[in-house]
Formats: sequence, C-alpha cells, structure tokens
Amino acid sequence: MQTLTPVRTEERIVFMDVLRGFAILGIFIANLGTGFSGYNEAAHQTGPMLLPQLDHKMQFLHHMFIEGKFYSIFSLLFGWGIALQFKRASAAGINALPTIKRRLVFMLLLGAVHLMIWTGDIVFFYALLGFLLLPCRKFSNKTLLITGISLTLLPMLLYAAKMQWPWLNAPAGLLFETGQKIDAKLTGVTSEAEYIVYSRHAGWWGILKSNISGFFFRYGYLFFVSRIPKVLGMFMIGYVLGRSDFYKNIQQHKKILYIIIVAGLFIGLPANFYLGRYMTYFMDDYFNLKTNGLYQTIAYALGVAPLAMVYVSLFMLSFQTGPGKKILSVLAPVGKMAFSNYMMQSLIGNFVFLGAGLGYSGTMGPVYFTLFGIAVFIVQIILSTVWLKYFNYGPVEWIWRSATYKKWQPFGKPD
Repeated sequence: MQTLTPVRTEERIVFMDVLRGFAILGIFIANLGTGFSGYNEAAHQTGPMLLPQLDHKMQFLHHMFIEGKFYSIFSLLFGWGIALQFKRASAAGINALPTIKRRLVFMLLLGAVHLMIWTGDIVFFYALLGFLLLPCRKFSNKTLLITGISLTLLPMLLYAAKMQWPWLNAPAGLLFETGQKIDAKLTGVTSEAEYIVYSRHAGWWGILKSNISGFFFRYGYLFFVSRIPKVLGMFMIGYVLGRSDFYKNIQQHKKILYIIIVAGLFIGLPANFYLGRYMTYFMDDYFNLKTNGLYQTIAYALGVAPLAMVYVSLFMLSFQTGPGKKILSVLAPVGKMAFSNYMMQSLIGNFVFLGAGLGYSGTMGPVYFTLFGIAVFIVQIILSTVWLKYFNYGPVEWIWRSATYKKWQPFGKPD
C-alpha cells in the first residue's frame, strides 16, 4: 500500500517558508511583550533600558501592528499546509489521513515538551485544533470560507453572551482554579505578584514546576479570549488557499488581493488604532466582562485578521517581483525550520529574562526588547541559512518528520 512521503525540497512552495519566517519574527516580538520581558507599563518600572515615553509609543505600535496578526498568519499557513498534503496525496492516489493524524499526534507531543519550556506555546494548541479541521476538509471551498470568516467574528457574540450568562465562562474558571491549586502545591505561589518574585529567583527546576501549572493558566486564558474559533477560522481560510491553488494562480487573483488590501486597511486600521489606544487601559474591564471589554473584543475581531490578511496579500504581490522575491527569500531558511527556531526563541527568552538565567525580566521596555527580538531573528537567519547548507531539516523538524513517516529521514546533505 502506498503511503504519503515527505515533501521534497524542490516541491516546497518557497513563499510559504518566507511567510512562515515573517510570522516567527512577529510572534517572538509579541511573546517578548506579553511574557518573557516582564514589562508592565502600569508598574512604573525604571532602569537604563526603560524609556517611558518611547516605550509607550512603541507599545501602541505593537498593539496596532503586531498583536494577534502573526499568530493569525501562522494559523493561515497551518491550514494551507494541511490542504497541500491532502492535495498531493490525492494526486498520487494515496490516503493521506493516517499520516496526517500521526503528524498531528507527534506535533502534540513536541508541543507538550515546548510547554514545559514556554507556557505561551501554540504548537500543542494547533495540533489539538488540527484534529477539528480534518473533518471540515469535506466542506466546499465556499462553505469553508464563510465558516472560517464567521468563526473569526464569533468571539464578539461569545463575549456578549458571557456578559449575560457568566456561567458560559466556566471552563476558563475551572482551568484557572486548577492552575492555582497546582501552583500552591508545587511552588507555594498563590498570586500573580508572588509569581513575579518567584520567577526572578527560582532555579530551572522551580521554573519547570511552575510551567506545569502554567499549562492550566494558558488554556484558561485561551478559553476566556475565545482563541479556539479565531484560530480554527484562520485554519479554514488557509485550507481554502491551499486547496484552490490560489497562490499558484496569483496572476489571475491580483484583483482579489487588491480588494483584500483596501478592505483590510479600511476596516483593520481604525480597529487596531482603537486597540493600540485603549487595550492597555481596559484590560481589567475585559477580564471582568464589562462593556469596554466588549468594545475591545469587537475591535480585535474586526482589526486583527483583516490586517493579517493585508500583510499576506502584500507579501504575495511583492514576491511576484524580482527585487521583492530576492529580498524576501532571505526569510525562507528561518521559515523552513520554523519549529526549531520557535523553540530556540523560547530557550533564549527564558535564559535572558528569567532569574535562573540572566535575570533581565522587568528591566527592558518595548523599544529595547523589540530591538532585541530583531537582533535574535537576524542571528536566526544567518544560523538557519548556514545550517540548511549541510542539513535537510532543522533538528526538531527532522525528529517530527521521522516520527510521522515511521522512518529516519536523511538528515545531512550528501557531500
């Protein structure tokens, strides 16, 4: 019986690696702001790498142009990639479903390992939702597209429903309570303020213990912010892109791309301006299910995915030009070994900011940690480019592919 085999290098769509590399950069900068750096504008922290006025402006730019946009692109690429696997298998008369399910299982396991390093992991979450995407592949492109767009807008309705019936938020509450109990038992931490102190003084074993409870806090948060429909919706839109060969026929679809750019900017910029202006101020209202939280949810739903699609469309158009393709292709090596680079970013973030490492948590504002993120990414471009001259895959990708296809894949390139 024929089985699905790994995609050969010459069969890869380089543009997807470029876009994946771009997404990895944005995700790292976002993670630095929401997790690793320990920056809190309201705490009025002081230090040589904290610039109150410039940091405030930079944080506004993060909310407007980075927050949520890059995991949305990554979600789109995930659905796109799954579609291409099914399409390639169908053309060869192969049943791809068992292999793709196995791929998701091992993705789940690798994500679980990454969760012990960084509780903000998205790999475990994507693998779980990947299983929800599989049965949806039988829908028509039109149905998938309508459903995907509807799911990205669904959090507005869900938030309004939670305001009316708070019990709908019970799964998040249960996960938060479980995290608190595990935290108290394993680390003795009983509040967020205590955790901040704990993370600055705990060793690596202590951090690992706190990450066990962090899993429950993470998924409580994901339930609360309705991340499931947001990501699954982008999966479906990406699946349509892959199955329809949209990118391969891009010359025929330029008009659609221009419409997406104009509409995305028209809708997305005002919504993201609102997020940038008020998101920081209304976080308490958001988590307490207040009216301002609903406004924030509406702005997020109308702003994030549309602007992410603007980025994707601009990259597609730019990659069609000679200079654009040459410049953007620099990102491809990072994207080709995105999983390895993603985990590397987590290890670097832990080492630089946690007390068990260099202990820079709370000492670096948005200006400096953005520059730091870009610097790390430039190093990753260089390392990935050199690495791929000698190896076929990144180390994590090699393990993942070998497990998926139940055969050790050729790691090194022939001399």
